[in-house]
Amino acid sequence: MTERGPRQRRDEVPAFILHAWPYRETSLIVEAFTADHGRVAMVARGAKRPRSELRGLLQAFQPLLLSWVGQAELKTLARAEWRGGVALPRGRALLCGFYLNELLLKLLAREDPHPRLYSAYERALFELAEGGEQAALLRRFELCLLAELGYAPELARDADTGAPLDPTVDYRYAFDRGPQRAPAGAGEAGVLVRGATLLALAEGRYPDAETAAQAKRLMREVLDHHLEQRGIESRRVVRDLLALGEEGEPQ
Repeated sequence: MTERGPRQRRDEVPAFILHAWPYRETSLIVEAFTADHGRVAMVARGAKRPRSELRGLLQAFQPLLLSWVGQAELKTLARAEWRGGVALPRGRALLCGFYLNELLLKLLAREDPHPRLYSAYERALFELAEGGEQAALLRRFELCLLAELGYAPELARDADTGAPLDPTVDYRYAFDRGPQRAPAGAGEAGVLVRGATLLALAEGRYPDAETAAQAKRLMREVLDHHLEQRGIESRRVVRDLLALGEEGEPQ
């Protein structure tokens, strides 16, 4: 990594492309995720030309080495190289990958480094491509993302008393406080969840379908709260596929 004068150059930075869209007639704007520089936006000039070396490289889930220049928020991509080592996810795993990308795009500020989150993302892509258990790896990544943003959920203790959670008890999960014991018939705000589900999230193990489904529902509510009404488009795509009898929803 080098700096040259006022333009600030970065060389051969490990990265993944989160999203790319057309820019003018022949170029692309790409959003990349890196360990040391966080989420970086850059223009890839000429990348849409048929003979461009960039044309086949700037795809989601490809492990790359990117070089760029610029001090403004929108950098200029200077070079991209494929570094290999990660197979592409397919089928439902591919939908899970797009879900992870969308979370990063909508929740991460630009140029805010999160090396631990980058490692978690790379690990999640590898496990998706290898056929790993999707529910567990998605929950693990969601929890890592929330922790990196300073929103780590309390999963082990009652928010009111500080006592360890009772796996047999139902709790109301309040976004600003954590789990609170739910009195019978109570209608307070918050997500109703079993103590056993919160402990399963903390341990990353889901012994049955009911626990996995409840953990997924809780994490969706927590993430939606922090997204502040910005919907996750990949969920809508999944619902459309389900209506057509295609691949099932990411876990």
